[in-house]
Amino acid sequence: MSSRLIGVGVGPGDPELVTVKGVNALRDADVVVVPVMDTGERGRAEATVLHYVAAEKIVRVVFALNERTDRGRREAAWDAAGERVAELLKAHSAVAFATIGDPNVYSTFTYLAHTIGELVPGTDIETVPGITAMQDLAARSGAVLTEGTEPLTLVPVTAGSAVLKDALGGPGTVVAYKFGRQAQAVVEALRETGRLQDAVWGSALGLPEESIQAADALDGGPLPYLSTLIAPAPRDGGRGGKL
Repeated sequence: MSSRLIGVGVGPGDPELVTVKGVNALRDADVVVVPVMDTGERGRAEATVLHYVAAEKIVRVVFALNERTDRGRREAAWDAAGERVAELLKAHSAVAFATIGDPNVYSTFTYLAHTIGELVPGTDIETVPGITAMQDLAARSGAVLTEGTEPLTLVPVTAGSAVLKDALGGPGTVVAYKFGRQAQAVVEALRETGRLQDAVWGSALGLPEESIQAADALDGGPLPYLSTLIAPAPRDGGRGGKL
């Protein structure tokens, strides 16, 4: 009988934003894997999962998530993590992997699922969707993500600020992820494209250290790595065409 690997989205940090289906998947699994940095501190996924399952059910697996430049070291960490999860799958019928946000949106789970497909052929791989940071920031800030026929563009600023600037030059709302280390470049891109005034950013959403501010208050200083930005589509205030 094949084992199951379930990627469970646990939201951006607020434990109340884990779905009922996500909680059930975490509780029904034999073990719950959480990704941790090689520095060992507890991450958001683990902190969230601890609200719903006992600590002894959690397996911490190092993914070297703080490695941004050494691709070889990063991939070696992914391979080692995949081998550890493969061992768990051979010993258990259901292994859950908790990931912040959604498992199909810029998630570590994508890499893990690919590796497991090679190491443990026949494993049933499933995902449980989670609330994303852009949804949580929109709710907490009052920013509307889309209206009518507006497109929505999601950009990881780790791809470079030029990608963000191109997106801001187009129509619709633009959401930027992981822009904390390039905050100055982000502010400049917003200003140059005339999108600064209504933009909002946030970090540590739903946590004690939460910060939500208008983007025009940014001074260009570094922000937390997992900061999120919403630059709403230009709107004329009318209701026509919204539906």
